[in-house]
Amino acid sequence: MRPEKKYLVEEARNMLGASEHLFFVSFAGVTVSDASAFRKALAQAGAQFHVAKNSIISIAAKELNLPDISSVLAGPTAVISGGNDSASVAKAVVEFFKARENADIKLGLLGEKVMTKADIEYLGSLPSLPEMRAKFLSLLSTPAKQMVRVVFMRAEKLGGGEEAAAQ
Repeated sequence: MRPEKKYLVEEARNMLGASEHLFFVSFAGVTVSDASAFRKALAQAGAQFHVAKNSIISIAAKELNLPDISSVLAGPTAVISGGNDSASVAKAVVEFFKARENADIKLGLLGEKVMTKADIEYLGSLPSLPEMRAKFLSLLSTPAKQMVRVVFMRAEKLGGGEEAAAQ
């Protein structure tokens, strides 16, 4: 293998091994300005995309023992990787490709699981990690709020108001 090709395979291997989730998309017909806007949206989620030759992606995927992705490696292919929250990245991908006619989501990998376009769209519909944390904390604090409310209502019923509840 030529040194240039070895370098490209090594770069692709680093890109594919950078995160637990990967999204393979068709990038046909996407303008430079659209690609720039997409890069900014992905950067907010901590992800990035790279357009690479299908043969290079295939070699790097085999070296990393990834599931077989050869069925989607045709035409212009971009790989989206990185970011800690796969739902946020999927949401950015789905939003971008929703308005594109020629470009489309091909396949995704989440760990060892191969994801179809429908799976990626479902993942993109889930709340992001910060949203889920906020909902979880809200669930944890709700019983405490209800308990305090019951104590204050009982104290008011007994006629002591806030002073009796504080004692």
